Amino acid sequence: MSTEGIKTVLHPVSDVEKAKAVYTALLGAEPTADSAYYVGYDVGGQHIGLVPGGGPQGMTGPVSYWHVADIEAKLAEVTAAGGTVKDAPKDVGGGRLVATFTDADGNVLGVLQDS
Repeated sequence: MSTEGIKTVLHPVSDVEKAKAVYTALLGAEPTADSAYYVGYDVGGQHIGLVPGGGPQGMTGPVSYWHVADIEAKLAEVTAAGGTVKDAPKDVGGGRLVATFTDADGNVLGVLQDS
């Protein structure tokens, strides 16, 4: 089962206001979502998100999310191949499901399914 590619990348940030200034300059666009706990940009078919303090997920570095049609099937595929589920699928609003897993080297990878 193939993916739709990487369309979402989330970055943990320590100071959301400073990060927002840098990413707004880099992307040449204002945020499409802007709150104390999440800032998001939609540019060129990609979603770039800023997560203050890494949020409850405890992010220590950027996480790329591959968009998939069936999150459960994709997680079954990657775990059968040796991956380990880190965060089980959860609804983050609007029927969007996200989950993370690690590869054999401990790299955190994400999958995302829109309803």
